[in-house]
Amino acid sequence: MTGFVGANGAGKTTAMRIIMGVLSPDSGRVELGGTELDLGMRRRFGYMPEERGLYPKMKVAEQLVYLGRVHGLGGATARQRAGALLELLGLEDRSEDLLQTLSLGNQQRVQVAAALVHEPTLLVLDEPFSGLDPIAVDAMAEILRLRAAAGVPVLFSSHQLELVERLCDDVVIIDHGRVVAAGEADGLRTERAGRRLRLRVDPFPEDPATGPASDPAALAEAPSGVAAFLDQVPGVSLHAHDGTVVVVDLAEDADDQALLAEAQRHGLVREMSPVLPTLAEIFREAVR
Repeated sequence: MTGFVGANGAGKTTAMRIIMGVLSPDSGRVELGGTELDLGMRRRFGYMPEERGLYPKMKVAEQLVYLGRVHGLGGATARQRAGALLELLGLEDRSEDLLQTLSLGNQQRVQVAAALVHEPTLLVLDEPFSGLDPIAVDAMAEILRLRAAAGVPVLFSSHQLELVERLCDDVVIIDHGRVVAAGEADGLRTERAGRRLRLRVDPFPEDPATGPASDPAALAEAPSGVAAFLDQVPGVSLHAHDGTVVVVDLAEDADDQALLAEAQRHGLVREMSPVLPTLAEIFREAVR
């Protein structure tokens, strides 16, 4: 599953229309497995356009059967697949309803069913989660996961970056028609992590004979308590602080082991781990 991310006007919809052959590119080519796409290959894709393309005054099941027939399915096969999809989407009791009488979320589910009815080899979905409530988002996400698990590549655009981060194996970020970042989601986060670390330093336990070995209040106060050991290591700056947890930025020449040793002198180091950027942070950095 690949998330296609970009600001309004970046070119996401245009790129998807070119993939589907709705628009012709000014230059370049679209390939799948090293082969340039032709009409026969595109007919096997599933597409959910940004504008949505269903007939509002047509019954839900009738509409899916019709679209299946357009894709070359026989009548019985089209009816069987339409029924199975409506059941999967929780819409079997709305099959005889006119599309326009359904809620926006349910109309979105029917739109996905329309993209799936012919069992496509690839899915291209333009903002499939737009306007959905959290329950409908979860239902839609599960459907896409099932398709991806069955070996169908899924490409979808979205402005909901936390959703892309949660669902996607790969991410493509575009800005003004050009790819500015692309790759595995986890790999992108690691690659752009920089040298930011999270530390949790708890006070030393109290000795019954001598009292506390470190001052809990000093460790919990910002910035004076934290500075007690941060200032001892060159190239370390405080980014954020919350009680005994600190987030620090290290310069290129800063010694993380020296930081660890200094922190151990002031308390019990319970955690020292890299802080990976969110997709939203990567996006802001890539398009600025």
